[in-house]
Amino acid sequence: MRNRKNKHFGIEVDPSLHRKLRYIANYEGRSMNGQILYLVRQCIRAFEEEHGPISEPEEADEE
Repeated sequence: MRNRKNKHFGIEVDPSLHRKLRYIANYEGRSMNGQILYLVRQCIRAFEEEHGPISEPEEADEE
């Protein structure tokens, strides 16, 4: 069941990019959603390693 506190966003990608991402996700044993979350986490980790931690507001209810 979906966690109602999680944020949802949709992205539009061209079919070729979608197929390639799906191929990589399958290769690595992830769903498409899992692969995208993995990549987002990698990006945040790399950014924070270079620039320091990103602080979150007390109310994490941003859009």
